[in-house]
Amino acid sequence: LEKMTDLVAVWEVALSDGIHKIEFEHGTTSGKRVVYVDGKEEIRKEWMFKLVGRETFTVGAAKTRAAINIDAVSGFAYEYTLEINGKSLKKHMENRSKTTNTWILSLGGTDYRVVLEKDTMDVWCNGQKMETAGEFVEDGTETHFSVGDHSCYIKAVSSGKRKEGIIHTLIVDDREIPEAVE
Repeated sequence: LEKMTDLVAVWEVALSDGIHKIEFEHGTTSGKRVVYVDGKEEIRKEWMFKLVGRETFTVGAAKTRAAINIDAVSGFAYEYTLEINGKSLKKHMENRSKTTNTWILSLGGTDYRVVLEKDTMDVWCNGQKMETAGEFVEDGTETHFSVGDHSCYIKAVSSGKRKEGIIHTLIVDDREIPEAVE
């Protein structure tokens, strides 16, 4: 494996199916551009006469759109920005915290990352979209699924406050799991 001598940027992007590592090589003499997603080469361009521009690719199981913008700052200095679904990484992460809930837990020595997409009520666990069953209960709804031989559900209850909206709680084997901050 050749050494990544022209590595100029590394980003970590949290998506529903996991946290993805994006690496970018930019040869400022040859114009070479290489994009790696989770260690796998996605784009390779050896000779580019234009040193600025943009590379687009997809990330993760849902094939989320991503782009790296290459801008000249001054002289031979460049700035690299990552966009996810047309938004800056910062905006993507802020938006994600509003549209998803994430829980990290350990069951029988295995670590799990459970993500709820609030708009679709899809549940992801360690990169897999889970089979779920929804059920109405007295004070809200429960979305049931299994992780290994553990029964899990996400309880959705109104906070009673319009600004807070709905509160989602993950229950695994009858115990509440605290939400993770990514």
